[in-house]
Amino acid sequence: MKDRLEALAAMLPPQAEAALIVSEENRRYFTGFPSSAGVLLVTRAGSVFLTDSRYIEAARGAVTGCEVEELTSLAQQLPALMKAKGVKRLLLEAGRVTLSQAERYRRMLPGVALDTGDTLDEYVDALRIAKSGEEKACIARAQRIAEQAFEHILTFIRPGVTEREIALALEYDMLSHGAQALSFETIAVAGVHSSMPHGVPSDTKISRGDFITMDYGAVVDGYHSDMTRTVAVGEVSEEQRRVYETVLRAQEAALSALRPGVACAQADRAAREVIEAEGYGDCYRHGTGHGVGIEIHEQPVLSPASTQMLAPGHIVTVEPGIYLPGRFGVRIEDMAFLTQDGYENLTRAPKALIVLPA
Repeated sequence: MKDRLEALAAMLPPQAEAALIVSEENRRYFTGFPSSAGVLLVTRAGSVFLTDSRYIEAARGAVTGCEVEELTSLAQQLPALMKAKGVKRLLLEAGRVTLSQAERYRRMLPGVALDTGDTLDEYVDALRIAKSGEEKACIARAQRIAEQAFEHILTFIRPGVTEREIALALEYDMLSHGAQALSFETIAVAGVHSSMPHGVPSDTKISRGDFITMDYGAVVDGYHSDMTRTVAVGEVSEEQRRVYETVLRAQEAALSALRPGVACAQADRAAREVIEAEGYGDCYRHGTGHGVGIEIHEQPVLSPASTQMLAPGHIVTVEPGIYLPGRFGVRIEDMAFLTQDGYENLTRAPKALIVLPA
């Protein structure tokens, strides 16, 4: 992780001597060490990671890119570090602290000018947005675990099981096969509930003719996967099939648009045009995708409002959907890694319409 710390230190503007990393996600990104408490001070002359007695032994054995000190009193240790490092102006993760936390640091460091603008957040985002080969490998391993769960759930779904049972079965399978955590609360919604993009699994039982949408993921070494598949039970109507095929074509169109130098809004537009052409434009109510990494939602974002451009190393989801309120919905989601001249699909699960036996 030393290279990440050095990269951030090199980005520090002339008027600031240091940056303070306080969020759990960014502490892990820069140190490689997971912890629920601590701070990381980054300077041009070196970095210091402070963490408490619960983690100190493990941190000293795991963190190699910076100094590691036991955190006993932040109010005493942080001002001492500022003095020792000659810090007069400090960048703070403004987007990841509350107003009260920022005020606490101001009171703690009366002789230091605290920069609570977007500067540090923008620097960190610029580093995290492109994934290394190691990061990509972690995400791919997490995705393989999620896909194994998908294979299992196809044998589990049948009329009479509930949405909640499907969600629990997916989660149990992922955790039983190496997932260290779940990427987010699993979505498993069926029938009329599938028209809600972020519906919550309930005790509703699966019936013949239902679409079941499952959105879920696994975490491996701190990195998330994210996939969505919609399957049917017993039979589908002509309209259900038409909607499914439209979403699939929209997703393939967006995937085909992915390459370095393409605007994120253009990739979103590729999916949206397919859906609009079939008359379902008003039924697609969210962006086409987002970055994935240490957090489940990262930069860049594939949406109509995005001003970002795709670049090598980006990992984005591609997840268009059509939702007919009170009737049914369909969403299909893959993760794509941007290469030098296109993309690599990190998701291998089948996407052709699956109709399970009833």
